[in-house]
Amino acid sequence: MPAGLSPEQLAELRQFDSPTVCNAVELWNLRPRNTGYLNETIKACFPAFPPMVGYALTSTFRSMAPPRGGDVYGSIGAQLDAMSEIPGPPVIVFQDLDEPCASATFGEVMCTTYKRFGAQGLITSGAGRDLAQVDGLNFPAFTNGAIAAHGYCHIISINVPITVGGIIIYPGDLLHGDLNGVTTVPTEIASEVPDVCREIARAEAIILDYLKESAVTVAGFNAARKECGDAINKLGKKLRGE
Repeated sequence: MPAGLSPEQLAELRQFDSPTVCNAVELWNLRPRNTGYLNETIKACFPAFPPMVGYALTSTFRSMAPPRGGDVYGSIGAQLDAMSEIPGPPVIVFQDLDEPCASATFGEVMCTTYKRFGAQGLITSGAGRDLAQVDGLNFPAFTNGAIAAHGYCHIISINVPITVGGIIIYPGDLLHGDLNGVTTVPTEIASEVPDVCREIARAEAIILDYLKESAVTVAGFNAARKECGDAINKLGKKLRGE
């Protein structure tokens, strides 16, 4: 697995919201613009939290029936061991295999454990619980809802490709998430994304600054919008080597 970004580079990515990161990634044309991000089924439990950035430690999960053997929570230790296989600080990502979801994937104890061992947050296609306590941990979580009980929760597979929010997430994928949702960030361009986010913000400021003026016109707005678009198009061509 390729080496991850430095702590300083990860901190730079956290300065920007997920929509701006998506806008930046689009400019390389590495993937279709309707791919690479989780869909509306995955929502931030704590929208006021700052952006979450980290590398996917993937797992599959069930809770409808007891595991065939072993401790219900036994695989958490295996997850912690697997953190060494991830190129940087992990985000714990679960695919809940039960349809419909039977119970919560996580609660206070699991999130406390993950945070203590360096995880940056958690994503599940299923549900969460103990949300007030997890909020108090300042531990970002993204779910499809909330369920009060844990059922027969058990982890089946670790560091395998999983499907969450309509996309496949692979072990070690770089993730960025906030109140707007979660996106993957291609590792080959990740170190450049913060600078591109800044350039996009400067271009968008052309429109926003114009709209703050005391008198505005449609012609003036159109001119500002064209100037912004031209700047972004020029940036995209530069990134793509055109």
